[in-house]
Amino acid sequence: MKLKQKIPAFLLLLSMLIVMCLAVPYGVLASTLTTEESERISLIPAGTPFGIKFYIKGVIVVGVTDIETYEGLASPAKNAGLKAGDIITKVNSTEIDTTESLSEIIAKSGGDKTVFSVNRSGETLTFDVYPKKSSEDGVYKAGLWVRDSTAGIGTVTYVDANTNQFAGLGHGICDAETGDPLPLLRGIVTGITITDVVKGLENAPGELKGEFSAYKIGSLFKNTESGVFGVFDSIAPFSSQSMEICFRDELKTGKAYILTTVSGSTPQLYEINIIKIYPNSGKIKNFLIEVTDKQLLAKTGGIVQGMSGSPVIQNGRLAGAVTHVMINDPTRGYGIFIENMIDASTD
Repeated sequence: MKLKQKIPAFLLLLSMLIVMCLAVPYGVLASTLTTEESERISLIPAGTPFGIKFYIKGVIVVGVTDIETYEGLASPAKNAGLKAGDIITKVNSTEIDTTESLSEIIAKSGGDKTVFSVNRSGETLTFDVYPKKSSEDGVYKAGLWVRDSTAGIGTVTYVDANTNQFAGLGHGICDAETGDPLPLLRGIVTGITITDVVKGLENAPGELKGEFSAYKIGSLFKNTESGVFGVFDSIAPFSSQSMEICFRDELKTGKAYILTTVSGSTPQLYEINIIKIYPNSGKIKNFLIEVTDKQLLAKTGGIVQGMSGSPVIQNGRLAGAVTHVMINDPTRGYGIFIENMIDASTD
């Protein structure tokens, strides 16, 4: 998924991105994944692009810097031990969700000790920060670059026609420093129209470019290592019908297809080859694919940012999703088992 941001630059490995009340519980798929043929579930393979406006639960530190004070250069945040990738969740006893609220507390500190509660790679740490008065504007500062949201383009993998719930990306929206999924405060989903493609080249990944719709079409409720999950406000018509899933032990090397959108908003099937399967590889990068479709290669050069989440279909069943491109060969990339995405939606 290709990420842009509200404040400074943020990159996600492929991409590439208001609390919403969800009327539908998201655990409905938990008991349906069995190896019994009678229990095999069906989902709609989507392949449609979507826009994400992702609001972080907390404020993420993009960088620490010096500030000009009356005593010279100083970096209170750096001196306290804060670093890029930290997620500030509280200052003193106040929860922090926006850059504005953080700046206001620091400005009002008067230089007194402020206790920062930080999430660092899943561990909660505290740091004592002593803000300094800036000689440029007389405001107390900590020497932090921070942001509270990000946005980008991805692809919807599947939709459950019974609940309007969907999954996308096949990987999480992650912090560039740590690689950990960012904690989700709220997420808004919009439609996307693909307007251009930057073709992928060796050591230069391409990308899909598109226009965000002005209208909200859904909400996110979960961001995980294996994808993002949400619910559409209503079910829009899809070009494909519900399709049975393919269990991980049924996936074979050889011919398959990806369903993806590289122009406008209508997905198309493109032929690929599944080169290798990694049955014990964990939650992501479960199999290796190669784009063989001449039409797709001519348009994109292979896999590009924004195609993350494109459904992988083999023998008429939904087998997984595209997740990552190989930087040195854009015709190749990785996929995730569809079972792993479904499991992540209910963990």
